[in-house]
Amino acid sequence: MSLKVKFGVSTWLWTSPFRTETISLFPKIKEMGYDVVEIPVEDPALIDVQKVKEALLLHGLEPVICGAFGTSRDLTNDDPAYHQTSFTYIQSCLDICTALGAGFFAGPMYSAVGKARLVSAEQKKVEWDRAVTNLYKVCQMAEAKGLELALEPLNRFESDLINTAEDVMRLIRDINHPAAKVLLDGFHMNIEEPDIEKAILLAGDKLRHVQVSENYRGTPGTGQTRWDTYKRGLSAINYSGAISIESFTPEVKELAGSVCIWRPLVPSQDAFARDGLQFLQSWAENSEPTAQQTTAGASAYVK
Repeated sequence: MSLKVKFGVSTWLWTSPFRTETISLFPKIKEMGYDVVEIPVEDPALIDVQKVKEALLLHGLEPVICGAFGTSRDLTNDDPAYHQTSFTYIQSCLDICTALGAGFFAGPMYSAVGKARLVSAEQKKVEWDRAVTNLYKVCQMAEAKGLELALEPLNRFESDLINTAEDVMRLIRDINHPAAKVLLDGFHMNIEEPDIEKAILLAGDKLRHVQVSENYRGTPGTGQTRWDTYKRGLSAINYSGAISIESFTPEVKELAGSVCIWRPLVPSQDAFARDGLQFLQSWAENSEPTAQQTTAGASAYVK
């Protein structure tokens, strides 16, 4: 039972924010064996799209464009000015998708990341309805450019709105627009999903992108993740998109603080990317990853 997928890695593993100069990572990413590079767009103004496009073509990499939704980018805020800020940012990201040949724009764009509160059922419904209304508009924006959205559930510590595959599928049903699709991130699923295989099956043909790391956001193959459940779920839905490693460097303090990484997860970010890809390639090809690879990943962590 092998998966026919492509593998990617986020530039967040090494740096933040993505800027034109970040294309210096592309040769290394390609040399490691990746087909896809995730480009997180924190500030569109930092990106010379033409230069990035040329670098992608030169190194034979496909882009996935992901959004960064900080406090000011909140489609559920009581103040409509926040909605307009979000629309303006999302439009810039959709333009980047088109220019670079990406087919979808990904991320938790329904609300601001870190907006995690205990609110009344009435307030929850108000914010849910705002998310539905505003994301329908975003879907129309994406459709006008021939694009889709991949909406990402986050764990309970980062969002009080969309935490599970069930949540995001209900959101998509309420949005009721063909451009609304799903991104599932293994780190968040390891916290929120009782059964990861069932979560993947629930997303089904709406699943556009998958992000992975270990349960502690470390190198795939070195933690407690039940990779067999991912394999069964993705095989059952005939998933053929990309699987990308997403984690973060503790060297960029603002980014590390926002994702609560207080210590190095690995001795080397390059080793993280290289060992993680080797593990995932074996996992995708074989029924189970070999013990040797799992042990190798673990030993890389403890050195």
